[in-house]
Amino acid sequence: MVQSSVSAGNDVAIALPLGQKIRAYVALTKPRVLELLLVTTVPVMILAQGGMPNLWLVLATVIGGAMSAGSAATFNMYLDRDIDAHMRRTENRPLVTGEVTPRGALVFAWSLAVGSTLWLLLTTNWLAATLSAVAIFFYVVIYTMLLKRRTEQNIVWGGIAGCFPVLIGWSAVTGSLTWTPFVLFLLVFLWTPPHYWPLSMKYKGDYQEADVPMLGATRNGQQVGLQVILYAWATVACSLLLIPVAGMGLVYTASALAFGGWFIVESHVLYNRAVRGEQIRPMRVFHASITYLTLLFVAIAIDPLLPF
Repeated sequence: MVQSSVSAGNDVAIALPLGQKIRAYVALTKPRVLELLLVTTVPVMILAQGGMPNLWLVLATVIGGAMSAGSAATFNMYLDRDIDAHMRRTENRPLVTGEVTPRGALVFAWSLAVGSTLWLLLTTNWLAATLSAVAIFFYVVIYTMLLKRRTEQNIVWGGIAGCFPVLIGWSAVTGSLTWTPFVLFLLVFLWTPPHYWPLSMKYKGDYQEADVPMLGATRNGQQVGLQVILYAWATVACSLLLIPVAGMGLVYTASALAFGGWFIVESHVLYNRAVRGEQIRPMRVFHASITYLTLLFVAIAIDPLLPF
């Protein structure tokens, strides 16, 4: 493992060119995770509107949501910088390498938190702004501070924070919440464990060294694979529940069945390999879960725009 260039507690920044410093701060927001969260926001806004919503409202919600998610991610990196220094997957994060100081990250996180809440309050409505603030609190306090280092069920309940974009997107358009966004909330909630547990299987050694009880690091492949199967089936079942609740059409129905079936098959392949003692490929399920959710929400966006 590469030794981090600075201590996790060092508050002296490395002198960097402006462009590299900006990239370091952007990295604090976990852009790849951010993209996935925003993929679940815009389609829900289209569904809530029953067509294309006001483009300015979409842009404002995306900007606010990006700032909110970026704030939560930055707080997470600030609080977990000691863990990140002991994991190969995270040892090059800006707070570990010293590209950003802990103080700088904390100021950045608070600025994004306050800025995103005020932005959504001014450009959307009080409900969307409140939900955004609650999402930050849940990810930072409930998941990062209370659950992550204490229980192997951390990602199950901590993943609730990642479900809030569907509520924020819906409320930004309608100013209220109905059963439809809560079904979508449940969908993302059930999808999170079979998405993240394969990743924790891949980096089992890292989590064990950092003493973080992710399920993939505390259980064997068969046990984790079985849990992935159960949650994958539950996710697909929930996606089908949206059909009667939201009156979804043929495009969404066909997509939910086809993509859901593929996701389930991949989860069974993971489990079967573990049972037979073969080399498992957890990242195949990890990437499949991302593709599944993305395609499903693309179908959610397209479905209201078609007459069938």
